[in-house]
Amino acid sequence: MNTYNLKRLRTDKYVYHVFVVAASILGVIIIAILVFMSQQGLMTFKDVSPAEFFLTSRWNPDNNQFGALSFIIGSLLVTLVAVFIGGPVGIMSAIFLAKLAPAWMRDILKPAVNLYMAIPSVVYGFVGLTVVVPWVRTTFHVAGGFGIFTTSLILAVMILPTIISISVDALSAVPVMLEEGSITLGATYWQTIWHIVLPAAIPGLATAIVLGTARAIGETMAVQMVIGNTPQMAKSLFSPTSTLPSEIVVEMGNTPFGSALGNSLFLMALVLLLISLMLILIVRKISELKGAKA
Repeated sequence: MNTYNLKRLRTDKYVYHVFVVAASILGVIIIAILVFMSQQGLMTFKDVSPAEFFLTSRWNPDNNQFGALSFIIGSLLVTLVAVFIGGPVGIMSAIFLAKLAPAWMRDILKPAVNLYMAIPSVVYGFVGLTVVVPWVRTTFHVAGGFGIFTTSLILAVMILPTIISISVDALSAVPVMLEEGSITLGATYWQTIWHIVLPAAIPGLATAIVLGTARAIGETMAVQMVIGNTPQMAKSLFSPTSTLPSEIVVEMGNTPFGSALGNSLFLMALVLLLISLMLILIVRKISELKGAKA
């Protein structure tokens, strides 16, 4: 074996070890975060019972009341409504970009979608505060304009770039011969998209929805600006409430570390993480079942 091959093998070995070290560091960091959040969060139950924290919506730290049910329900509601609005719009936009748009339009819109991702969340929140909130107030004749519906509209717009970008890649990855075979057998192009392309792209589309869901449920600043920040259970889509991330932001500034309130915020962050994981597992399971049927 010549010197060049020896150097290349040595370099490959060093690069392999670098990647292993990097992956190990990342794993250690993630585990450390989980352990720290769990330790601090579970200390909440020294002052509050699990039943009170998870099953009541009485939140008054001054009176040692730490019921987080309204925040959990608020987070789930705004996320589900946002995905319900943004998911179909994003997938339909991806179908247009991947299968219907002319090449010149695709070359313009795809970079625009990627640029769309770079807009800071505070910009979405400010637009929501100055444009969407007054529009909701006047259109639906509600008192404030803050609440689940307004927040979900903002989040639906925010998750569109993620859903569109990943869905376009999933649809473009479907083999062309499947489409050609369908059309050859007499199917129209719309029938081919509906019965051939979409079922074949289900795992990728489900991934797009999962990442959009994670983007929505973890959003903080934009939600905090339009949700109303009221620690109460939402009575309708137009009533103000609060979510786990927004309440953490509101309370964390003046909260002593290790206090009952501080530990409650860590527990809320842990619950948020577990909800995100649960949603990801559910959607992936659904995508596996649909993929098997297809």
